[in-house]
Amino acid sequence: MLDLNTLILAVAAILFVIAIGALLVWAFRTFFGGGTSSHGFLRSRDRRLGVVETASVDQRRKLILIRRDDVEHLIMVGGPVDMVVETSIRGRPHLEPPLENVIIAKSDLRPAPDFRKS
Repeated sequence: MLDLNTLILAVAAILFVIAIGALLVWAFRTFFGGGTSSHGFLRSRDRRLGVVETASVDQRRKLILIRRDDVEHLIMVGGPVDMVVETSIRGRPHLEPPLENVIIAKSDLRPAPDFRKS
């Protein structure tokens, strides 16, 4: 026959094992999961596709600037026909370091103004 202490210890051990299992599943999904989140150890490649900007033309139609790699495409959606307005727009260039050192010219000090009354 089981006494009360053994029963409480068994329930506590089962709850502990379930909690450890849930913690391991959460940690695995957080750090190694393939979601769209930006945290974790194993990150997916940089995103190649994205919406750069949107603008409303009227209540139904929108202009959308979409970026794929370094090329942008302007499309109009929401009307009777979705259409490409302009394609192969070069994206903004990446910032590059300056070609030469920047030198700031020095000037002579100006004398302080004389505010005394004469």
